Amino acid sequence: MIDHERLFKELIQTFFWEFIELFLPEVLDYVDKDSLTFLPEEIFTDVTAGEKRKIDILAQVKWSGEDRYFLVHIENQAYNQKEIERRMFHLFHYFARLDAKYLLPIFPIVIFSYDEPKRPEKSQYSVNFPNRKILEFNYHAIQLNNLKWRDFLNHKNPVAAALMSKMDFTPAERVRVKIECLRMLVTLQLNPAKMQLISGFIDTYLKLDATEEEQFNTELKQANLVEEEQVMEIVTSWMEKGIVQGEQKIVKRQLKRKFQNIDATVESRINNLSPTQIENLADAILDLQSLEDLSNWLDQQK
Repeated sequence: MIDHERLFKELIQTFFWEFIELFLPEVLDYVDKDSLTFLPEEIFTDVTAGEKRKIDILAQVKWSGEDRYFLVHIENQAYNQKEIERRMFHLFHYFARLDAKYLLPIFPIVIFSYDEPKRPEKSQYSVNFPNRKILEFNYHAIQLNNLKWRDFLNHKNPVAAALMSKMDFTPAERVRVKIECLRMLVTLQLNPAKMQLISGFIDTYLKLDATEEEQFNTELKQANLVEEEQVMEIVTSWMEKGIVQGEQKIVKRQLKRKFQNIDATVESRINNLSPTQIENLADAILDLQSLEDLSNWLDQQK
């Protein structure tokens, strides 16, 4: 399972102003960029549904030239839901709760990042009666699968480099999109940690099959990218990551067969093992007699 929430949160928090510049450049005209603060994670309880919901991103910023603040609330909608309007009611619910707590203006943004359907989503939630409008709640909607990836090729923006992998393109364009994401990434001259964040995002959402990988490697050699060394480092890291993930799958499948099942917590701990530790676990499986043995083995890897 892809942890969409974590990936988008890391991307936007790391490149917050680049995100705003890409999708809401007008905000830069009235904000103090040096005032950015990410507020602590908010958790709201939906009593009727019996579940808890975390706010994805909540940022506090100052109005330019003033000693006043406003909030930017960003939610990522990674899965299409049948009652999408009801989901937007929950967004309004969060808006009201945040308004009551902070007493500050709030700019709500929703990123629709699922692949299907591609019908345009609304940017408003309203409640109407025949002769009266009771509620009109507006939010800024960014629907990635309705954005043409080619429109972002010249932005030289790290968020564009990452999110082109989630935009609208044909199956035949998959290899070309990945190469162009890579081309943009290596020209941005980011530090290694930021480079890895974006390259990992691209490779997660634009995973190529064997035929596409062959085409990718062929076209990459013909692309004449100036930063060839950086390109090869990124591609090599993608390959190594793919090998490690394949080894993880094999080890987890063997453990599930041996112990009937393993819970999500154990799977998560295995996912966090280094390549060497994965190899050691593969060797140790025959000696593990119980889930307790497995847990103890994992404890020893800290």
